[in-house]
Formats: sequence, C-alpha cells, structure tokens
Amino acid sequence: MKRVFTDSNVFIRILTRDDSDQQRRAEQLLKDAEAGKVLLVTGPPVLFEVTWTLRRVYDIPRDGVLDAVRRILATKGLELTDRALVEDALRRALASQQEFADAYIAASLDPTACESVATFNREHFAKLGVQLHSF
Repeated sequence: MKRVFTDSNVFIRILTRDDSDQQRRAEQLLKDAEAGKVLLVTGPPVLFEVTWTLRRVYDIPRDGVLDAVRRILATKGLELTDRALVEDALRRALASQQEFADAYIAASLDPTACESVATFNREHFAKLGVQLHSF
C-alpha cells in the first residue's frame, strides 16, 4: 500500500472548510485512506502546525483545537508517529487547560529521562506538573 505523508494544510482544509476545492480533495484523500487505498502518515510537528494555525489564524478556542486533534487521531487509515506520546500530551492538555505543544513537551520528559524543563514559560509548565529548571 502506498504511504503518503500528510501535511497540516490537508487537515486544516477539512477542519475549517475555507477552500471548497482543497476541502473536497482532502476529504477524498481521507476516504481513500479509510478504504485502504493509501496509508496516511503524519507526526507531531504537523499537529503543532494545525493547533497553532487554528488558534492564531482562525481564532478557534483551545477546547475546539484539542477536539480537532482528537478528530485527527481518530482518522481511519492514519499512522501517527509517536502516537503514545501524542495521546499522553492530549490527555495532559485537556486535564491542565494548557496548550497542546506545551503538554507535548511535558509528556516528552518521561521518555527522554529529563528531570526538568528550562523555560521562560514557567506558569504554563507548572500547571502541567513539570519540574522547572532554575537558571
């Protein structure tokens, strides 16, 4: 089966419905994946682009953005690199009311065996229960 890496703009067209031609083509691609004609592949950087774009360009509230991530994760015929880490980040973002990207960084501490995070964004990471590095 053909593997096709899927960029953020494919998901954004479906989620925002702001370009009917691209939306139609993106929806057909997802239908092809659901039918087993292609295997779509994507990764965390794509999800970061999706969440940033939805928040900053389309002014979608955080909860709506996290719902969009859930919808992407539920796509049939989609392989997601680092799926366990992404799912952990989504859980953390929902529980802490923080942004997905910050929650992903917090979730990344465990597999990397890091004890703390060096950041100037201390308030957000404190809400995620992360040990902060003093510097």
